[in-house]
Amino acid sequence: MYFCTLFLKEMNLFTSKKISQVADKLKETKKIAVISHYNPDGDAVGSSLALYQYFTQEGYEVKVILPNPVSEFLRWMPGMENAIIAERAMRTAQKALKEADMLFVVDMNASHRSGNALEEPINKCQAFKVLIDHHLSPVIDCDVMFSMTQTTSTCELVYQFLEKLSDSKEKISQEVATCIYVGMITDTGSLSYMCNNPKTYLVISELMKKGIDGEAIHRKVYDNYNESRLKLLGLCLSQRLTIMRPISTTYMYVTRQDLKDNNYVVGDTEGFVNYGLSLKGIQFTAFFTEREDRIRVSFRSKGNFDVNTFARKHFNGGGHKNASAAFYYDTLENTLRYFEKVMEEYKDILDPKNFE
Repeated sequence: MYFCTLFLKEMNLFTSKKISQVADKLKETKKIAVISHYNPDGDAVGSSLALYQYFTQEGYEVKVILPNPVSEFLRWMPGMENAIIAERAMRTAQKALKEADMLFVVDMNASHRSGNALEEPINKCQAFKVLIDHHLSPVIDCDVMFSMTQTTSTCELVYQFLEKLSDSKEKISQEVATCIYVGMITDTGSLSYMCNNPKTYLVISELMKKGIDGEAIHRKVYDNYNESRLKLLGLCLSQRLTIMRPISTTYMYVTRQDLKDNNYVVGDTEGFVNYGLSLKGIQFTAFFTEREDRIRVSFRSKGNFDVNTFARKHFNGGGHKNASAAFYYDTLENTLRYFEKVMEEYKDILDPKNFE
């Protein structure tokens, strides 16, 4: 029953009317811009670069705008060298948005998620806008929207979109397939969650047919970290881990000084939050990163504990049912104290007896 419902949602998502709207607009388009969220992860980068590769080979002038630098383990991806890093070249990014005939917004459900400096240019952009995203409750004004939460990633939606748009699967090149595969594996923890749909593996099968090297990609993404990452991880696990057994919860944190002492580079703490969830009997975890003016918080859960709802209610954040994030504007000490106080409300819901 679940897969039938999912199939119907996919059918209603990629309708011939929506695809025709995009195809018709492409006939009069010369310049395309693609933009994603601040602190772009593998899915944001993968979906952006997949569209870049596809439309570039189709003869369009394509600009990919990423709000700030990506993690080092993603910088090898095909087309990354041509991406505009707005934080370093804001005028160039704003110019690309202003001149675009068509704008693809990927892996974000609101323009403010691209950062303060890009929110207004996105909203004022006169281009024909297309949203491709898998987050809840999109609040961005677009001409055509491909938005569905029941999928591994935005990259999987990008594949389905390109499959519908193309008159031949041959147009989905090895470079496009590589970018999509990266997004799918990074947004599912190497296919360990949000991956129970048979369609997902059919997509991966099609990507493999393009000649991508799954083992090599895995090494580049997961076995290509800096020394600083391992030192920070060791610090977190040995000195920054708090286990709250009575409510099946853990949390970890890093201070600004921790980052400085260990020569932090962008991406070093990517995935740290998942370690707190790997303990037996733990259903919910949080990871706090101290920044100059705010605290970055990541949440993960197992089963039915909805961290999207939790993040929205207590931290003005959001995301997915089992993975969400937020910013909290206070000191690290106060944020941790607030988190522990909030968790008192969940003693019954997260009682270990419920998971025996």
